[in-house]
Amino acid sequence: MTMTTAEADKILSDSFAPWVRALGLSVASLGADHAVLRLPWSQELAREGGGLSGQALMAAADTATVIAVSAARGAFVPMTTVQQSTSFQRAVADSDVLIHAVLTKLGRRMAFADVTMTAERTGELAARASTVYALLG
Repeated sequence: MTMTTAEADKILSDSFAPWVRALGLSVASLGADHAVLRLPWSQELAREGGGLSGQALMAAADTATVIAVSAARGAFVPMTTVQQSTSFQRAVADSDVLIHAVLTKLGRRMAFADVTMTAERTGELAARASTVYALLG
């Protein structure tokens, strides 16, 4: 069963806390083992100096993994983050960020993903994350 971007956007609007929805994330594309979300640039998400805050990027990576798992399973299922490790490589200013989550293993009870976060305007890698999820349903 293939999930559409509209169905994935509905998961974003229905299954996440208000502060995550306030990030303005949208689903750019989906595949059988990945999801690409767009984190729009916002001065409200910037820290001193004008760079996008690491907290916003980490939340976006976490959220993109949920969408990638949902796309792979054909629907949203309850899940929880077990581990996330993020490395920041460069600041992002005045650019949307593309969050690309690729599942490296999807089991019955656990999911693993690698996430890249790229400044859309320059194409430069801003951060990488690895995530591990426990699937509850």
